[in-house]
Amino acid sequence: MSLASEFREFAMRGNVVDLAVGVVIGGAFGKIVSSLVESVIMPVVSLLTAGNDFSKLAVAIGTNAKGDPLLLKYGAFMQSIVDFLIIALVIFLAIRAMNRLKRPAPEAAPAVPPPPPAQEVLLTEIRDLLAKR
Repeated sequence: MSLASEFREFAMRGNVVDLAVGVVIGGAFGKIVSSLVESVIMPVVSLLTAGNDFSKLAVAIGTNAKGDPLLLKYGAFMQSIVDFLIIALVIFLAIRAMNRLKRPAPEAAPAVPPPPPAQEVLLTEIRDLLAKR
């Protein structure tokens, strides 16, 4: 088997294709969430915190060779944490919903067996009477 045909067989397996689709959709979803956090959530948080823009929060820790300040941008890090939390929440909710769909339906209570036919009841009574003699 040649390397090309082996690779084609590997790449066409369902799991690999599903994984590729998931990675592409996940990347696009990450961009959407980042935009949501940056454009919608953080401005509201900024408004609630007396107008502080979190993405611009930083601490100067020195200067580089050109004399420009070196900044420790902890605001951007906080924004990334909010991105992560939203993505993690959405993924959790999606997986939870899928697991609920996969769960088997609860089994019904066992049905009560039907009463035995009248002939069997009579035969049982006759047997019990004969056993008492």
